[in-house]
Amino acid sequence: MWFAPVIFILAGFAGAACAPAAEAPAPAATAAATPAPTADAPVVLFLGTSLTAGLGLDPAQAYPERIAERIRAAGLPHRVVNAGVSGETAAAARRRLDWLLKQRVDVLVIETGANDGLRGHDPDATRADIQALIDRAREQKPSPRVLLVGMQAPPNLGRPYAERFRAIYPELARANDVALVPFLLDGVAGVAALNQPDGVHPTAEGQERVAENVWKVLRPLLTGPGSGP
Repeated sequence: MWFAPVIFILAGFAGAACAPAAEAPAPAATAAATPAPTADAPVVLFLGTSLTAGLGLDPAQAYPERIAERIRAAGLPHRVVNAGVSGETAAAARRRLDWLLKQRVDVLVIETGANDGLRGHDPDATRADIQALIDRAREQKPSPRVLLVGMQAPPNLGRPYAERFRAIYPELARANDVALVPFLLDGVAGVAALNQPDGVHPTAEGQERVAENVWKVLRPLLTGPGSGP
């Protein structure tokens, strides 16, 4: 996951999952002229860890809210729900998905597994839990489109483990024909200026970069055939 340049952050991995800093500029703003989403607007649900929750930051600085601003700026009707929970494993995400799907969800963004990797969980077990999340989403009628967010394991667990873990996400995306963000923290992991002092959680500026990583894959799901209520 975080390769050689990020060895310095390993001390931060021990107790966390995935944190703040100075807020980057918001996307260019037609947003002010765009009406706020209504209660019956199509929902984009972010199921995730502290990386999604925005640990250490104001909630408005977490990447789901940065994406909500992009949605408003694009004139799209979707409403963002941030269901990030700090410290959560893929198995724990699986246990609460039923409750989250009591509302109709148009797009389900799955960001999970970071804590599994930090704790050295068996990659096969993590894979099975993420597959179960996708399967459960597809049981919904109508079923949400799924965006899977890739994670990586820290290098201190060894190359064989890191390679097995990293393979989970592209392999599941191919097998299930779902969209994939290859690595959530691309361009952020290992960059001291974009991470909080724990070396794990992005600053506000880092979250802005993370939002862009996700947005470029998410936007086509919001504007393509079958999008909307």
